[in-house]
Formats: sequence, C-alpha cells, structure tokens
Amino acid sequence: MMFVGLAVALSSKGPILYWSRRVGKNHIVFAMPKFRTMQVNTPVLPTHLLADANSFLTPIGTFLRKSSVDELPQLWCILMGDMSLVGPRPSLESQTDLIQARAAAGVHTLVPGLTGWAQVNGRDELPTQQKVALDAEYLQNKSFLFDVKIILLTLWKVVKGDGVKH
Repeated sequence: MMFVGLAVALSSKGPILYWSRRVGKNHIVFAMPKFRTMQVNTPVLPTHLLADANSFLTPIGTFLRKSSVDELPQLWCILMGDMSLVGPRPSLESQTDLIQARAAAGVHTLVPGLTGWAQVNGRDELPTQQKVALDAEYLQNKSFLFDVKIILLTLWKVVKGDGVKH
C-alpha cells in the first residue's frame, strides 16, 4: 500500500487518499477512503454519471480501478466496523434512488462490504434495481459459505478485470 500511495503522489497533484462520505448500515454516514484515481477537480458524482469519466482519471487511475487496488484503504473501515469484507457496496449520499430502494428491500440493515453479490454480478454495469435485487438476494441467503463464494468470485473478477467501465 505504501508503494501505491507513492505512485499516486508522484503521478498527479493532490492527496493520496480520496475520502468520500458513504451511507452505511441503517443509513449511518461514514468516511470511506480510496486511493485517489481521479483528478482533484472531478465533480462528486458516481463515475457513470460523468459525461467523460476517462478525462478525469489520473495517469495511474485506470490501472488502480481495474485491479481494484484503489479499494485497499477501505480495510481501515473494516477495522473500524463501518464496513465488512462482504456486503452491499456503500452508496454515495447523492445516490438517493439506491438508498431508498435498498431501504425498501431491507438491505440498509446490512453492514456494507468491500465486495458483494452485486459486485461479482456486474459491478459498475448494473442498473439500480438489479443491484438492489442482488443485494436483497444476499440478505436472504447470507452465510459464511456464501461470503466465501463471493470473495473467491471477487478475486477471479479482479484478475480478469471484469465489470469495470472506467
């Protein structure tokens, strides 16, 4: 992680970590770190809502995102209890449609995860309703073995680079 932090610092201006406010279990907001993959002037929006997300990427941003290395600082959130290894990915505060749909499905009662069932079934490519349906499926079938399956699928998807648009 120190090597990645140094690479971020040397490749673009700005802080090494990007902290975003995320919605966690029972709608409690927490700060979630990621290695910075976007320029400092990037609007605070989900990447898929940016007109040209690629124009905001740092020189190493694409690699960090495709390899999911940018997610490693979230281990801090796991240690602090705001996140777990497996669960629905925490939403941005601005993603009100996702937050409301998850609440209606009872998904808001789960601790958000570094990876999740929706992550391994489409990641950035999923529309909100499909993402919530997969999160609800995880809620209904949550178990140690299901979590192990999701972790193994995550490792496979990361190696293949599946599901990352930017």
